[in-house]
Amino acid sequence: MTSPVHALELFPRDLEAIVAEIGMPSYACEQILHWIYEKNVDSVDEMTNIRKEYREALKERIFFRRSTVVTTKNATDGTVKKLLAWDDGKKLTECVMIPTKTRKTACVSSQVGCPVGCTFCASGLDGLAGNLDVGQIVEQIVQLGRESISNVVFMGMGEPLSNYDSVTRAIRILNAPWGIGLGARKITVSTVGLPVAIERLSSFDIPVTLALSLHAPNDELRRQLIPWAKFASIEDILKACSKYFDATGREITLEYLLLGGINDRSAQAKELADLCKTLRCNVNLIRYNEVDGLEFKRPKQEQVRRFQEMLTKGGVNSHIRASRGRDIAAACGQLRREQQITF
Repeated sequence: MTSPVHALELFPRDLEAIVAEIGMPSYACEQILHWIYEKNVDSVDEMTNIRKEYREALKERIFFRRSTVVTTKNATDGTVKKLLAWDDGKKLTECVMIPTKTRKTACVSSQVGCPVGCTFCASGLDGLAGNLDVGQIVEQIVQLGRESISNVVFMGMGEPLSNYDSVTRAIRILNAPWGIGLGARKITVSTVGLPVAIERLSSFDIPVTLALSLHAPNDELRRQLIPWAKFASIEDILKACSKYFDATGREITLEYLLLGGINDRSAQAKELADLCKTLRCNVNLIRYNEVDGLEFKRPKQEQVRRFQEMLTKGGVNSHIRASRGRDIAAACGQLRREQQITF
């Protein structure tokens, strides 16, 4: 017999094979999916409408959790951040639930650490320790309270498109009516900009929102901030994003993290506005959350407003993202970093 598999990565066809192998009635597949995604059970033993002998056989084939919650932090604004330890406890990742009046968004990780090494981000300070599997990605939503989640963003630790297969399979489970049941427009994949992977995502049959972590209006500055920027120019990345728009009809979101005195000047706003004329896009402006040990500063609110005004003058639709969870180290990788330093 093969080793048990994570219940949160099984598709109906996988469960059908398990049910047939055990000799359970075919309708048991639908029952099991109901327990997994509607009842959010933690074990096979909780599936009370399934005969005990079948439950015993199921326990040899599926399991429900790979993570333990190391710590949970609750911010004064309602943001909840969880630090999860996987398997042997040595691999740590973060997930965050961000509430507003109209939605509850789960921000999930796709990797343990990050290979990109952005100079301003805590996630990649210790490099990459591995990819998360499909079930581990879905499990983060369950840990945050699957029943209340309305949106999912792949903006946690890691570069989602460098874990393409697991991320897209997880998206299928998030989107499926038998799974989490989120619409494609409720799911966002954020990437630092991998043109080949973006073009590959263009042919993916679930048209999620694509967010590009741009953070600089020219290649010279971007390469100083994002080491992986040396692999692709902004022009090449935006061409791939245009192909994504053409294939899906989904406007691209440009994520622009404002770093005080570095990329928040009026001239840079004008450069960014000029870039936006080449792409169907909107811009999310994000004020930097400081990370201990890094030199970057959070810009003043007035400077952020001036930057946005320049974009508006350039005809760009932009938004200033509200800073959430600053009192609980909510910026990507901060909580994990704090825990590692404690160890």
